[in-house]
Amino acid sequence: FQRPLALGADICMYSATKYMNGHSDVVMGLVSVNSESLHEKLRFLQNSIGAVPSPFDCYLCNRGLKTLQVRMQKHFENGMAVAQFLESHPLVEKVIYPGLPSHPQHELAKRQCTGCPGMITFYIKGALQHAEAFLKSLKLFTLAESLGGYESLAELPAIMTHASVPENHREALGISDTLIRLSVGLEDKEDLLEDLDQALKKAHARTAIRS
Repeated sequence: FQRPLALGADICMYSATKYMNGHSDVVMGLVSVNSESLHEKLRFLQNSIGAVPSPFDCYLCNRGLKTLQVRMQKHFENGMAVAQFLESHPLVEKVIYPGLPSHPQHELAKRQCTGCPGMITFYIKGALQHAEAFLKSLKLFTLAESLGGYESLAELPAIMTHASVPENHREALGISDTLIRLSVGLEDKEDLLEDLDQALKKAHARTAIRS
């Protein structure tokens, strides 16, 4: 969806573990450059420190590259549908997705990219208990911290990836107790929307019953 080197970047770093591999079964990164001299320096460093992936990991990543274009189009289609659905949902406070006109860098994304991935951030209305209840109510989305695979994942950074970060630091970055991150996968679009809808409704129903 974007070509950083063509936009003037000297070095572009990727986590091949994510979309490039696409099957959540490889740990790998890669670097691309425009300069032959820079490439030689980086290749020497890689060889010197032994940061070389195994042949099987390379095979798995190469397998993923063969379906990358098809998968990314589906990630974009599903991601956009989920983002639009969440933005119009009465139990959602805010959605952050560059494909939406509401995103502050939407116009920049349109100029530089041909699409968007399946990564979506949104704030559920309520408090931490509502966010936790939402995650527990999901059926199709899996609770996990990874992203970029074929399967749809959901996580709550405040008590997962950023649990060790002081609350005031998290709040300054916008990582509140109600922020939820989704990695939208390749499942049927309507199934994904139905799962999110029922989980949002159950989250508020459960907390209402408790209180």
